[in-house]
Amino acid sequence: MVNAAVPDNAVSKNTIRAIFGVRVRKWSDGSPITVFVLPDNDPLHERFSKSQLNIFPHQLRRAWDRQVYSGTGQAPTEVANEEEMVRQLSETPGSIGYLSEDRVVPELKTLEIE
Repeated sequence: MVNAAVPDNAVSKNTIRAIFGVRVRKWSDGSPITVFVLPDNDPLHERFSKSQLNIFPHQLRRAWDRQVYSGTGQAPTEVANEEEMVRQLSETPGSIGYLSEDRVVPELKTLEIE
């Protein structure tokens, strides 16, 4: 899910991995990307990491830590639950995150992964 103002409607599997790996920091129009994630041990975070990013949560955390400690980037912003995820995505232009498949939020846009 992304903020409604995000210009892109679809991204490749490699691009979504790069976005959540915090290696891609701008959308196609040059606007900044803000990444929101759930805690590492959250079942939805584990499912999303494995199914969409093809990586285990601990591997993702290691990549974020490497960027933070080397000074080349910062980790995504962690939110406590899906309700906070919806609020942050709604309020933050250029933001991306994920929600349960059955959750429909009209004020957010679904980003297709090709």
